[in-house]
Amino acid sequence: MAERVVIIGGGPGGYEAAHVAAQAGAEVTIVDTDGLGGSAVLTDCVPSKTLIATAEVMSELGGAAELGLDFTDHEGDAATSIRVDLGKVNARVKALAAEQSADIARRLDRDGVTLVHGRGRLDGPDRVRVAKADGSEETLEADAVLLATGAAPRTLPTAQPDGERILTWEQVYDLTEVPSELIVVGSGVTGAEFASAYLNLGIPVTLVSSRDRVLPGEDADASGVLEDVLTRRGMNVLSKSRMESVTREGDVVTVTLTDGRSVQGSHCILALGSVPNTADMGLEEAGVVLKDGGFVAVDRVSRTSARGVYAAGDCTGVLMLASVAAKQGRIAMWHLLGDAVQPLDLKQVSSNVFTAPEIATVGWSQQAVDAGDIQAEVVSLPLSGNPRAKMQGVHDGFVKLVCRPGTGIVVGGVVVGPRASELIHPVALAVAESLTADQLAQAFTVYPSMSGSVAEAARRLHHFRVEQ
Repeated sequence: MAERVVIIGGGPGGYEAAHVAAQAGAEVTIVDTDGLGGSAVLTDCVPSKTLIATAEVMSELGGAAELGLDFTDHEGDAATSIRVDLGKVNARVKALAAEQSADIARRLDRDGVTLVHGRGRLDGPDRVRVAKADGSEETLEADAVLLATGAAPRTLPTAQPDGERILTWEQVYDLTEVPSELIVVGSGVTGAEFASAYLNLGIPVTLVSSRDRVLPGEDADASGVLEDVLTRRGMNVLSKSRMESVTREGDVVTVTLTDGRSVQGSHCILALGSVPNTADMGLEEAGVVLKDGGFVAVDRVSRTSARGVYAAGDCTGVLMLASVAAKQGRIAMWHLLGDAVQPLDLKQVSSNVFTAPEIATVGWSQQAVDAGDIQAEVVSLPLSGNPRAKMQGVHDGFVKLVCRPGTGIVVGGVVVGPRASELIHPVALAVAESLTADQLAQAFTVYPSMSGSVAEAARRLHHFRVEQ
């Protein structure tokens, strides 16, 4: 008899697990409330990166004059500005998200996965009760359950979104009016990405950061470059400024800080972190241990404390990336079904902050080296000397590599610049396969190319060995 797998949640952790289990012959059911793809496809990654792609085009057009390009209107006069139609942008964003969700549904149907619409909760470790929109209830028996319920934007009693001018990052895609002054509260990845995107769309932005720098969790050199670029482009960055409340009066939003200062704008985006969707799901009653904040505790093969119950994605709080959620889901099914499985290794995870410039990282960090957590050599190479960067008018960014002394094995890296999310891949391969800096350096790169800087940084880590 085939294994019966019930997956609660249709995001990356859920649907990727479903593919693996179905292809292995399991009987798979996904219980989903919000739509296949989850927040990653419908309200987070796909929408935000689509918005950012539009912002990138505007940013590149803004630098066209440096490359010798002039814009004129139909009468031959010089065009003085580029304007964004936020209604059209957001309509495209939502259409692409819906299309991606439908594509996921088609692929799951092709694999024979059953979809049940409703809210699932555990009734013991081997049973899922589904409350449907029409008020009916269905019970699903399971040999194994995967929790992939994701997370939701965190709000505060003193900063409640109204969906019109005070917004979470899931609500911005209903905007048709261009903000005259946007305030973003929170300088983590989400806050920095939206602040950068809307700034590049030509909207005045104030970024409220409780920490001493933007992106406090990222490489310090990288966040320094980004903050310099953002302020140079006109962003008002309020560092060491903790938000106390956000209020609205008519068309004016006021963000009050704990030191008594306040800043006003037409709209405000709250980027205050995430809370897991684990409440009222019968988890603890079924023996699933929750960590602080309500996140599901899992091991490196996605097992919870309850036998036969696995968890993947943002509800675990392991590392809130769609790629990690998908990997956790796949690992869970490989482990359940007895396939060869390699436990999750966070030191091999490459991630990217989709600001302008982008910041991509993998492996051990400069901070870990400085703290003595690992012995390593670090070299950093600015992109300003790269010939392709010069051709494209790129002035900001760098490539940084971290490698072990003696062996020369690459254990980490940072790329800051346009399309850093693509440039980090050779570094991620080097980290995953324990390649040395010499091996990375000796692979051919195209001339001229941005990737040439990766090879050049690796060459600078070479130690001459003179034969005696």
